[in-house]
Amino acid sequence: MKQRINLLLEFSVPMISGVLIAIIWANLAPAGYHAFLNQPLVGGLSFHAITNELFMVFFFGIAAVEVTRSCLPGGGLNPPSRAVNPLLGTLGGVLGPVAVYLGLNALMGGPELRNGWGIPTATDIALAWLVARAIFGAAHPAVSYLLLLAVADDAVGLAIIAIFYPDPALPVKPAWLLLTGLGMLAAYGLRRLKVRSYWPAVLIGGVLSWSGLHQAHLHPALALVFIVPFLPHNRRETLRLFEVDPADRSPLSQFEHEWKAVVDVGMFMFGLANAGVGFSSLGTATWLVLAALIFGKPLGIFGFGLLASKLGFGLPRGMRRIDLLVAGIIAGTGFTVALFVAGEAFTDPALQGAAKMGAMLSIAAAGIGMAVARLLGVRRHT
Repeated sequence: MKQRINLLLEFSVPMISGVLIAIIWANLAPAGYHAFLNQPLVGGLSFHAITNELFMVFFFGIAAVEVTRSCLPGGGLNPPSRAVNPLLGTLGGVLGPVAVYLGLNALMGGPELRNGWGIPTATDIALAWLVARAIFGAAHPAVSYLLLLAVADDAVGLAIIAIFYPDPALPVKPAWLLLTGLGMLAAYGLRRLKVRSYWPAVLIGGVLSWSGLHQAHLHPALALVFIVPFLPHNRRETLRLFEVDPADRSPLSQFEHEWKAVVDVGMFMFGLANAGVGFSSLGTATWLVLAALIFGKPLGIFGFGLLASKLGFGLPRGMRRIDLLVAGIIAGTGFTVALFVAGEAFTDPALQGAAKMGAMLSIAAAGIGMAVARLLGVRRHT
């Protein structure tokens, strides 16, 4: 248990530090905090925009590296049919929280809160991975399962922002996604040309992908998710998740090796930019979001994971039903994209703050997951 706690502290200190500073600052000097977030810094971009629209591109890019590696021979999600179960689990992880949120809102909320249904659909990739690794160990297939699920439902969360919470002044323009497709084609072409550096793919393909999403009025944070799978890589996966082999000189490995530390530290920026919520923000929206994440997520993921197994798409080798249940509980850790969605779902600052507080309190899913894993005797793979 001590080893697990040390792992969480080692890797999550930057983000937790940013969260704590943001909460303290927002409660002691809210005007100063919001002025810091929104004042132009570089090229007219604010700290908030730099963090959410530029830095988070690399955060999701690193996550895409891990999903790509997991799908290679030797990875936890190979053969590709093994990815069907977590993708159906993603569907359950979206529908479950939505059902719980809307159901509880009908009982204890009101029409003004109905628009918040999309907030609990997302899973925090960083925290979910940390907790999963602490519970299961780095080599357990449940970690790969949860990572793919988290990336997929965060993508769904960003899509929900674009489709269901559009800015009336900036309607979606799907034609611009041709630029994103062109970026993917450029990355593929560079791979066919055997270019042994990731920089051309990131600079050419990544910029085209980001520009396409941005001009289409979709969140550009997923720009590199469309590019990373085209980076040349080893034919077989031999490492654990988020483990870097200095001897592996493939562009995919080098991208992770050179950017992972930046992303780990940069999570401080994300916590600082998004977690500044006043304690007075607690309200009905808080409990709706929290209940949807804590109860709706595991119910949906576990139910749809079992359904996938019945349909012939089994769990990854070495993953049991109790592991699926624990993974579903851990996925209830909202935070990252849940904060994104909360910022778009409500225009009323009070409702927005209350919903954000629910997303942050969902960190309780980590403790619940650890307790349930211990109670069910989940084995840790080292």
